[in-house]
Amino acid sequence: MFLNTLAPNEGEKRSRKRVGRGIGCGFGKTCGRGHKGQKSRTGGSTKVGFEGGQMPLQRRLPKVGFSSRVSIITSQVTLSEIDKLTETDITVDVLKQHNLITKNIKRVKVMLSGEINRAVTLTGIKATKGAIAAIEAAKGSISE
Repeated sequence: MFLNTLAPNEGEKRSRKRVGRGIGCGFGKTCGRGHKGQKSRTGGSTKVGFEGGQMPLQRRLPKVGFSSRVSIITSQVTLSEIDKLTETDITVDVLKQHNLITKNIKRVKVMLSGEINRAVTLTGIKATKGAIAAIEAAKGSISE
């Protein structure tokens, strides 16, 4: 096989449509665009979602929902994840070091999920009522 003998399969490539070459080709005069109207002109295209002047669907429907910007810097951690850590004094920085939260997180809340079997001290971290009860039952403490 040589580079100069390579060719696509028979019928694979179609020749381009040559418009405006007389009535014999079927695409003469108007070149397949029809008579008059916006789509027959050059540059005659509408923007996405345009409905001919009618109020478009994306503007007819109501805006819905809300995304809090606080949620970007807030995260949750479970009791079972904290129990796996070796440190006893747990802060936001410790959680970042152990990849339990991402680097942009500033607020953390501990949820009651799983068990904790050792005493830990949470500093600068909030907790739910159930999580506080479980930590204090394990001789731990929380200081915010």
